[in-house]
Amino acid sequence: MKDVILKHCLLNAVQHEGKANFQAVLSKILGESPKLKSDIKMLAIEIQKVLDEINSWSLEKQKNEVEKLNIIIENKPHHKEERVLPDLSNVEKNIIMRMAPFPSGPLHIGNARMAILNDEYVKKYHGKLFLVIDDTIGSEEKIPISEAYGMIKNGLKWLGIKWNKVFYKSDRLEIFYKYAKKMLEINVAYVCECPTDKLRKNRRDGTECYCRSNDAKTNIEKWEMMLKGGYKEGEAIVRLKTDMNHENPAFRDRVLLRISNREHPRVGNKYKVWPMLEFSWAIDDHFLGITHIIRGKDLIIEDMMEIFIWNLMGWEMPELLHYGLLSLEGAKLSKSKSQKSISEGQFSGWEDPRTWSLQSLRKRGIKPEAIRNFILNFGMSMNDITAPDNALYNENRKLIESEANRYFFVQDPIQIKIKNSPKIKIAEESFHPDFPERGKRKIHVNLNKIFVSKNDFEKLKTTQVRLIGLFNVLLDKNSNFTGNEIEQDIPKIQWVSDKNINVKVTMVDGSIINGVGELDMKRLKVGEIVQLTRMFYARVDKKNKNYMQLFYTHK
Repeated sequence: MKDVILKHCLLNAVQHEGKANFQAVLSKILGESPKLKSDIKMLAIEIQKVLDEINSWSLEKQKNEVEKLNIIIENKPHHKEERVLPDLSNVEKNIIMRMAPFPSGPLHIGNARMAILNDEYVKKYHGKLFLVIDDTIGSEEKIPISEAYGMIKNGLKWLGIKWNKVFYKSDRLEIFYKYAKKMLEINVAYVCECPTDKLRKNRRDGTECYCRSNDAKTNIEKWEMMLKGGYKEGEAIVRLKTDMNHENPAFRDRVLLRISNREHPRVGNKYKVWPMLEFSWAIDDHFLGITHIIRGKDLIIEDMMEIFIWNLMGWEMPELLHYGLLSLEGAKLSKSKSQKSISEGQFSGWEDPRTWSLQSLRKRGIKPEAIRNFILNFGMSMNDITAPDNALYNENRKLIESEANRYFFVQDPIQIKIKNSPKIKIAEESFHPDFPERGKRKIHVNLNKIFVSKNDFEKLKTTQVRLIGLFNVLLDKNSNFTGNEIEQDIPKIQWVSDKNINVKVTMVDGSIINGVGELDMKRLKVGEIVQLTRMFYARVDKKNKNYMQLFYTHK
């Protein structure tokens, strides 16, 4: 297996200017060795290990390794990868699709899949896309927050997603009330006064409660009491009459509407009775004319509820499409947990990289096109997939590698002195090795004040190293000059002299690393993405004369 992985990683790297793509390599390997699908998670881990090493090599070294292994490279013309989604059925009339985010926080990388797939299909079929802010408060667990409304729209705009109309569920309560009453009138729903523990036991046992047998007139009276505040929260709910012996206990007489006294960020305390999400979806998907609905395959109860209600009301059924769960390794995608961490001061805000919100990814320098390409790599697959975060970073690296100029940054600097060296006051290094036309940056040299990273100093002390762009030394507090020759077999480290700028970098885990950067970094503008030599890509977030704040992008 390792030989197959190495071969395809090298081939892909050489064919794509030194940067192999995880998804492309995975597809090639599975095409050659389908048996490896049986343990795809382990395969993905092994591929990523090899990719990380090979992508750190120079293109020349990659080509040399290809020659050593006698791998034949097919010189096919390079075309931009096309990511094609499967065709939709029932597209004779104009399609209308909807995004329905809940405003408990900004969208995160996981939510982006829903938005991008809808957007791609609407563009493909020249249809319409509605943004339906799903701000009901029927659920006890999810609470809308006022700032989320704007953050959701900003995140979608940043992703390049356009919608034709925007709707708010909180503006549509009267519509939901109308159809709740209608369902009570035709006796397919009822008002239940049973305590929660009894309700759960009845559903588990398949036992009908006494409330279920009330006639329509009684249910309407109780419904009117709910609307007028005659019940306290938890004392009455509206339930749908399904089969109390249904094989799935969760589908037995599900709740349609419940009382909530919480204040709503848009409509305050105007309403006391709120619909559950699947009831509001069933009503809105019909009246908004939605033709195709995309959702995760885990929302099976929502499917069942909508279909049941559409059939009861005699309404035409939209097409339901599903995809499997896509998780990002190392990313904990929970808006409620992020909100809690923010309120407790553990996270700095929604732009904290640990939220994995679209706002935090933008702050780090992840391009919206990279997110779109990453999502489309998996298409509408029904398989649950846990992708390494480097699969996203590989897509981003393709976009930023050519634009990111190189600079020296020294973390936790250790000062050294150079002895017996030529007198040099200025060193020069290319802004980008592949684009010599960009010129060179000038790095001030004070041989009595050279800074190297603490990690490099402790690991390489008393060994010969090359100070990149300068010369070779025997590394120590008092480092002896050993020559100018660029020797391939000695470590090469970055450095900074006494004219520098203080730099802080916020890392993906929220920690901050400190150091100094070369003085030329002062010219950088906020929003620029750079590559810190031997370290990682980073985006400039704040700056002044003596200080610069960066956000870690990826390696």
